[in-house]
Amino acid sequence: MERQELCNALVDWLREKVREAGAKGAVFGLSGGIDSAVVGVLCKKAFEEDCLGLIMPCYSDPKDEEDAVRVAEKFEIPYKKIVLNSIFDNFISILDKTDNKTVVANIKPRLRMITLYYYAALNNFLVVGTGNKSELTVGYFTKYGDGGADLLPLGNLVKRQVRELARYLEIPQDIIEKPPTAGLWKGQTDENEMGITYEQLDEYILTGKAPQEIAEKIRRMNSRSEHKRRLPLKPPF
Repeated sequence: MERQELCNALVDWLREKVREAGAKGAVFGLSGGIDSAVVGVLCKKAFEEDCLGLIMPCYSDPKDEEDAVRVAEKFEIPYKKIVLNSIFDNFISILDKTDNKTVVANIKPRLRMITLYYYAALNNFLVVGTGNKSELTVGYFTKYGDGGADLLPLGNLVKRQVRELARYLEIPQDIIEKPPTAGLWKGQTDENEMGITYEQLDEYILTGKAPQEIAEKIRRMNSRSEHKRRLPLKPPF
C-alpha cells in the first residue's frame, strides 16, 4: 500500500471505529517519539479539534517533552501537559520497597494510562495507543500501561513501516532518527532492553529470516508475552 493510501486508510479507520463506539474523538499520549508523533498527526487529520495529545512527564528527559511540544505545535494538535512526578513519588512511598527498577518504572506508563482514560471519559473520546507490530510481537510494552488503549492504528505496521509513514507525514527528521525509548529511566533504549535491533525484529516479522539465535530469541519473547496480547483468561467451565 502506498504511503498516501495507507495514511488515508488509517484516518478513515479511526473515524469509523470512533463513530461505532458512539464517541466523538481521540486522546493519545505525546512522548516525543516517532510512534506518538505519527499517531498524533493521524488523529489530528481524523478529528481536527476533537483530539487531545497529553504530554505526561514523569521524571522524563526534558528533550522528549520539547520534541512532543514541537510536534504538537507544528501540526496544530491540541495538547495538555500533566506532570506526574509527585503522584509517582506518593504512590511508591506507600509500596513495599524493591531494587527492581523495571517493576518501579512500569508504574509510569500505568499512571499515564489512568490519565488518558480520565480525559477520554471527560470528552467522550477513545484512547488511541501508539504501539506498533514490532513491539506487540515481542511484548515490548507495559501491560495496562502503554498497552492500555482502545485503538492501535500502528498495530499492523513494523517499525520500518512507521518510519516510512512518518516521512510521508513530514515528522521532523531528528525525531524519526532518534533512538526509540520507552523513557522508563535515563539512558534507556528499546533495542538495548530487548537485546535485538528493530532491523532484526522487523526483518523476521516480515520475511521469517534471521540468524538462528535471533529467531529463537524473538520466538521466545513472543511466547512468554502471549498473555499481554489477550484479554484475561476465563476457566473453560
